[in-house]
Amino acid sequence: MVKLDKIYTRAGDGGRTRLATGEEVPKHSARVAAYGAVDEANAALGVARLHAAAAPDLDAMLVRIQNDLFDLGADLATPERETPLPFTALRIVESQVARLEADIDTLNAALAPLTSFILPAGCALSAHLHVARTIARRAERDIAALMDDPAERVSPEALKYANRLSDFLFVAARWANRADGDVLWVPGATR
Repeated sequence: MVKLDKIYTRAGDGGRTRLATGEEVPKHSARVAAYGAVDEANAALGVARLHAAAAPDLDAMLVRIQNDLFDLGADLATPERETPLPFTALRIVESQVARLEADIDTLNAALAPLTSFILPAGCALSAHLHVARTIARRAERDIAALMDDPAERVSPEALKYANRLSDFLFVAARWANRADGDVLWVPGATR
């Protein structure tokens, strides 16, 4: 259970923060950047949800994903170590990835196959989902970079989840535009 009595602690005033393990790292570390990007994606989903009232099934998926993103942030904020932690770390698990895949399949079933690249546009819900998608892609890149560091350990499911999330958000943005259709890219249209 999380309990916050005081929001500001002044502990980060020197440009450092603590991970869930208690270890201190620079606020600009690759690990903090990765879970910061996840937090940004979550906030973007919160804005997208302001436009999802007419799509309760999609909104329910987005609520579930927002909770998963807190799990992902916790996973990234708790580095895996050689010695066991004194607590059970919260990790993304395969069932969360599988649920995203099922949601992608559900939404995609209502869509026509793509015949062109699409522009990140359309209705407000779609546009906000595209913004969240691009932030999720950045989070995915940040997680991948963190995994490439030999001094760092990241659960493989964390990267899988981030990858599926951006796929989900792409399909969800298309699904939100299904009544009016995708906004198609026209190559060379402005030459």
